[in-house]
Amino acid sequence: MTAPRRLALFDLDHTLLPLDSDYQWADFLARTGRAGDPDEARRRNDDLMERYNRGELTAEQAAEFMLGLLAAHAPYDLALWHEEFMAQVIRPAFTARAVNLVAEHLRAGDLCAVVTATNSFVTAPIARAFGVPHLVATDPEYVAGRYTGRILGTPSFREGKVVRVREWLAGLDLTLADFTETFFYSDSVNDVPLLEQVTRPIATNPSPALRDIAERQDWTVLDLFDHTLDAKS
Repeated sequence: MTAPRRLALFDLDHTLLPLDSDYQWADFLARTGRAGDPDEARRRNDDLMERYNRGELTAEQAAEFMLGLLAAHAPYDLALWHEEFMAQVIRPAFTARAVNLVAEHLRAGDLCAVVTATNSFVTAPIARAFGVPHLVATDPEYVAGRYTGRILGTPSFREGKVVRVREWLAGLDLTLADFTETFFYSDSVNDVPLLEQVTRPIATNPSPALRDIAERQDWTVLDLFDHTLDAKS
């Protein structure tokens, strides 16, 4: 089989979506009474968001809360609730510009993947809804029919995204060097390690910090949204 000539990687939160799916999932569980103490869940969710924005959050710290929400419930219930979440929160946030951006790469025959720090339980249905066939996400550990609340393997966060993308490509007998062009679309300064690895880094709806870097590095800046639906940058 002939390898695709181009690779297109997409961050998800605040890049293809004008919101943070991890934050919104926790908020959805809290306001529907499925996250224990709703007020405490919202407080912790907001705290994680603020620490992320300051660049002070580790993948392990985020997992303690976010993956703990998965560990607290049966997979059957989680799947049912995620269907509600998709209908009420995610699908209404899709924009034509983001959908068309992905579709252009797919029509061109590019190898496409969503590469996100958010866990694969939350993001796999979202990637499918965009039509993206591959997902590189933080994987929650799953043992004996339950989520454990722990991360499985390397989290897809900061330098970990580079590691995970290389591992995914290796599984396809490919490397970044096998492509004539490699694109990565992202909004976050946390993704600079992967943006520096591709030939076409595209700062998409960038945070102020990433916009400054993009301007200094002469990277393309793409604004898909007029505004975002939560506070994460």
